[in-house]
Amino acid sequence: MGSQPDELRGFLSAAHSAAAAAGHLLMEAMGRVAVREKSPGDLVTEADHASQALIQQSLLQQFPAHLFWGEESDRPANWASDYCWVIDPLDGTKNFVHQLPSFSVSIALLHRGEPVVGVVHDPWLRETFTAFKGGGAEWNGKPIHPSRCRSLRQSLLVFSFPSQVTAETAELRRFNRVVRHATLRRLGSAALNLCYVAAGRLDGYWGSTLNLWDIAAGMLIAQEAGAFATHLEGGPIDWADPRFVATATRELHAELQPLLQLD
Repeated sequence: MGSQPDELRGFLSAAHSAAAAAGHLLMEAMGRVAVREKSPGDLVTEADHASQALIQQSLLQQFPAHLFWGEESDRPANWASDYCWVIDPLDGTKNFVHQLPSFSVSIALLHRGEPVVGVVHDPWLRETFTAFKGGGAEWNGKPIHPSRCRSLRQSLLVFSFPSQVTAETAELRRFNRVVRHATLRRLGSAALNLCYVAAGRLDGYWGSTLNLWDIAAGMLIAQEAGAFATHLEGGPIDWADPRFVATATRELHAELQPLLQLD
């Protein structure tokens, strides 16, 4: 038997509190923390680690039997186990370092490999997007839904690039194919991108170089809001291979998804 709504609401409340506390920590630390490169073009700060430690302590103190996997963890947890928290303590680190809006705290709870609770908190704009499985999605406590956009020509889409881009990067080729048909943006936080699709601010989003912690919470929020999402190549989202297309409507997805298929 899966988790019951009251149980999920309890998990969601705990995640909401942890995300808010982590967001406060990030805003206090902005502009005052050391920065280093994990790999070329991929930044990490002291705030990433402090935010993750705060979230981990908060959640595991309440749910000691749960597993925990964060972006800054030394080793991956068995996220397909019974319950596992999967978090990005600072999604959009480069924006954070430059004191540019569009960064967030992303917290998801997976049950047997499927997201059942999601919280994405933007501490700069004081916006929190939430969802639990079967419960719809909310922004600051109010229900949200995607736009009704059905046409690429009328759409505003967002995409993600990897940390390093060359002329042969697949995502650059996809960008070149889609930009002729739609208006595109690159904002810097995968979690917020998905929430903006959920709330109707963006009409679609695709990504092929992201990790589970980048999208688990935001994807649940988008799907619970009513967005249509599949694996990049079609079929259900594969959490072990988080390449995806998420759109406001099936009609928009039917136009966009074929353009993303490369020879």
